Amino acid sequence: MKAEIFGLDGKRIGSIDLPSQFNEEYNPIIIKRAVHAIQSRKRQPYGAFQRAGKEYSAKLSRRRRNYKGAYGIGISRVPRKTMWRRGRQFGWVGAWAPGTVGGRRAQPPKAFKEWDKKINTRERRKAIRSAISATLNKDLILARGHKVKEASVVVESKFENIGKTKEVKALLKNLGLNEELSRTEDRNIRAGKGKSRGRKYQSKKGPLIVVSNRCELQKAAQNINGIDIAVVDSLNAELLAPGAVAGRLTVWSDKAIERLAKENLFTDHPVKREVKK
Repeated sequence: MKAEIFGLDGKRIGSIDLPSQFNEEYNPIIIKRAVHAIQSRKRQPYGAFQRAGKEYSAKLSRRRRNYKGAYGIGISRVPRKTMWRRGRQFGWVGAWAPGTVGGRRAQPPKAFKEWDKKINTRERRKAIRSAISATLNKDLILARGHKVKEASVVVESKFENIGKTKEVKALLKNLGLNEELSRTEDRNIRAGKGKSRGRKYQSKKGPLIVVSNRCELQKAAQNINGIDIAVVDSLNAELLAPGAVAGRLTVWSDKAIERLAKENLFTDHPVKREVKK
């Protein structure tokens, strides 16, 4: 399978062979599992204070002739704390038990609960390959709401050296993504309490830009609303399929595709890179 390479002016300058990762069968079930596994690790633990409702003594003896006992008084066997005393006369209030005022909760959420969902390494890689292959499916891309003419967009490696946001926007317009940029610029105010929690606005997901290595483009493109940029070896299912819905419009650098093929990324036998010390 081949894809055409576009220059910075938006004109076709050649073609490139797509590696085997683009031939993976589309499997929405595995993609959804991988995305949910990523989202589960972002979930913040919550729970009640472990000693809530248990910060005082509420032991009350029920045995005959025990001092400060409740034997023969005709009260239920609820744990109680002493509020006042006159000789051997005591005033008690129910405590500690779930049914009492100020008592503990019956089944409170535990802060130590693990929310992480597990996924096998091979299954995770298969999900990424499946999401990569979905970026070539025009029907899936249009179903996500993207406004494009062509499914696959591969740009020459000079693309990674762009250092200004306005130049990135100009390039995307040259590639025929005018409507896509205008679609992601629109944002609406969120309904509910999220407005006061640092996420006032909602916006649509735009194109994903994939580069071969860390570059100037990462800073230049991050200011464009709705656009994400990622190095090819750090791709994951959520970036390629936000909300577990595959078919995100993806702009590839030709060097990123070359690295994908050379290092067998996300396959069962990836090539290990030597880390420079």
